[in-house]
Amino acid sequence: MKLQAAFAIVFELAFAIRTAFWPTLLAIWKSPSLLLHPQQLSRLLFSNIWVFFGPVTDENGKPFKEALITPNAYGVVLDIGAGFGHTMKYLDRTKITKYVALEPNTNMHERIRLTGAKEGYTEDDGTLVILSYGIENTSSIRSALYGQQVDTMISILVLCSVPNPQRSITNLVRDTLKPGGAFLYYEHVLSPRKDVAWWQRFWAPFWSFIFDGCRLDRPSHLYVDQVKDRDGESIWKERELRGVDGESEEASHLFEHRIGRYIKA
Repeated sequence: MKLQAAFAIVFELAFAIRTAFWPTLLAIWKSPSLLLHPQQLSRLLFSNIWVFFGPVTDENGKPFKEALITPNAYGVVLDIGAGFGHTMKYLDRTKITKYVALEPNTNMHERIRLTGAKEGYTEDDGTLVILSYGIENTSSIRSALYGQQVDTMISILVLCSVPNPQRSITNLVRDTLKPGGAFLYYEHVLSPRKDVAWWQRFWAPFWSFIFDGCRLDRPSHLYVDQVKDRDGESIWKERELRGVDGESEEASHLFEHRIGRYIKA
């Protein structure tokens, strides 16, 4: 991997810090107690970063999400780490009965509501539900859904920041996704190229600190692929997994992606 490509991430980190610095500082000025709550501060920082990074990231992934989400999502949809709710833009409204935004960062909830209003999902009519839980809080999620399972789970660039990812994904799929339901994801993952993976691991602590726990070096696609039922058998009856053409060969940046469509047995 060329050094120019390996160090391009420095400019992204600098831009993220620059764009979020003043609004975050203003929030601290108004509420100094934020300094005593590092998780709240981290989430506030990331929500300010995402105001700028979110739309660009969404646009960059648009063709992949259109091909993955629009034809495959149906019924009750659980969006893991919903962010600003960009996933709603790719849902076929005629096939969706409810959109459940799983987003522990409450600073993002108002943006989810605004996106929902544009796309035809509201809390008033029950087509939009916002849950302030992380993926690891399976029992709380099930309780909030009144024990009902969902038809579709969607994960867009979020498994990189999930605590205990293998266990969290396994528990959520086992308990919350219906048999025959779809798990759809578009994630950046650990590169199969050793040179790129080395740089991913090098930059991971810095990136994670600024981007609310996001890890550049996670093989998230493998965590999904390896989910098993309680009998130790694969929980999937169908698997479709692919990369983005040219990424592994070019090694022009640190973000290697995988796109998956998995159907639960």
